Amino acid sequence: MNSPILSVGILRFGVFEADLRSGELRKNGAKVKIQDLPFRALKLLLSRPNEILTREELRRALWPEDVFVDFDHGISSAINRLRDALGDSAENPIFVETVERKGYRWIAPVHSTIARLKSQATVVEEAGEKISSSPGELPRVPADLALGTKLVWAIPVVALIFATWIFRPGAHPVRASAPRGASLASAGTIAPGFHPANPEAEDFYLKGRFYWNKRTPDGLTKAVDSFTQSIVHDPGYAKAYVGLADCYNLLREYTMMPASEAYPRALAAAKKAVELDDSSSAAHTSLAFASFYGMWDAATAEREFRRAIELDPKNAIAHHWYATYLMTLGRYPEAMVEIDRARALDPSSAAILADKGDILLTAGKRQEGINLLRQMEATDPNFISPHRYLKGAYFAGNENAEFIAEARQEATLLKDPVGLAITSAAQEGLASGGRNGMLRNMLAAEKKFYDQGKFSAFALAETSALMGDQQAALTYLQAAVDRRDEDIVALKGDAAFLALRDQPAFRAIVARVESGAGS
Repeated sequence: MNSPILSVGILRFGVFEADLRSGELRKNGAKVKIQDLPFRALKLLLSRPNEILTREELRRALWPEDVFVDFDHGISSAINRLRDALGDSAENPIFVETVERKGYRWIAPVHSTIARLKSQATVVEEAGEKISSSPGELPRVPADLALGTKLVWAIPVVALIFATWIFRPGAHPVRASAPRGASLASAGTIAPGFHPANPEAEDFYLKGRFYWNKRTPDGLTKAVDSFTQSIVHDPGYAKAYVGLADCYNLLREYTMMPASEAYPRALAAAKKAVELDDSSSAAHTSLAFASFYGMWDAATAEREFRRAIELDPKNAIAHHWYATYLMTLGRYPEAMVEIDRARALDPSSAAILADKGDILLTAGKRQEGINLLRQMEATDPNFISPHRYLKGAYFAGNENAEFIAEARQEATLLKDPVGLAITSAAQEGLASGGRNGMLRNMLAAEKKFYDQGKFSAFALAETSALMGDQQAALTYLQAAVDRRDEDIVALKGDAAFLALRDQPAFRAIVARVESGAGS
């Protein structure tokens, strides 16, 4: 069956166009020399964006069955020649990512030359109708609403024109998660190692920040596209790598991208940004975030956060993310100081305010945190974070109906069919058996999706512990460590595991997490 993406004939990614019918690759309209084998590899990768193509699949697609060659060498050569044509690299991939011991994956946004005419507003309005939530069934999220499917995104022309005008050279927009009046060092304007971007790269970078600040699945997808195109226009532009790292740092929170995919990309982009401009406060901030949540490396994170703030004390994102890091480690007074500094630097940021609510909840100021988050919900019901944090607060407080309502809203905004199915199971269990019935139904649904590879081992460990099954909780916690589940960095302070804290097996797991050892 032909991929719907390939049926359009011409695909655009960054400054490149692939004419799938004529077999031509063009950069800024000029033909790029590429041989047949790497172009066919390109065509195959474009047919399955964001999916792993195994080396065996590439072998079958590139050579007839009766041909016998050194396939491993041939595949590696084809991918290397493709990367050469695209100006890509295996170490810091923009287009083709190597998935160790598995194969390759196309990671850049792809656009057809045929624009999608349905407006974003129409898609959002129809989203609620398209998501099935029948009790006991897995709600169906159509392919055009799910991130990571073979969706060809079309950025509205009017939005691009508006963003270009807003972010023209000399304009100073208010950014949702960056301080007003940021210093020249943090903006990357004049600093040691500074690399001035060409105008096209700068335009794409600023558009990327415009979309990134929206903190929505669609906005982050468009931001990845813009930052990628910025890098294609100027591979030495550190700020574009920072933007790409920041996108991947958030995509696992605001979309269904697995953390195991997001954090390695964020870490690679952040390291590249620091390599290009070690004086960039933003680059050190991104590296700190990915190091802690992706690699469980608290020592590196602490050093990088402090370096970022030293380079630019007015970097609101640095203070913001440092605050959430401190909260995770249980350093609540320090976390409150940092989040208030971030708020003072960027009082318009909804993300900073929501995380302040979460810190209040975690630090024992429950009602104050709930009041703040409820107020945010009333102001912007479509912002995901308040629903997520209130969901956790209500669950911990045995406010089960409120927990279910927030869980359903979060899953709906994320377009998460697994979350919606578990929420429906919880609702049925609560109606028939109270809180214990709710937990039983949740556990059964979670186990089913875990077995399908669609649910977090750490979250399943929490539910198992709350149901009193300590052995199962320890087993799932071990799996969470082995899979490098991002939530496990908060293991030590998680109230769900109170009954396990004196057990040697639990202490050993905590020690592994704190040492950063995933295996």
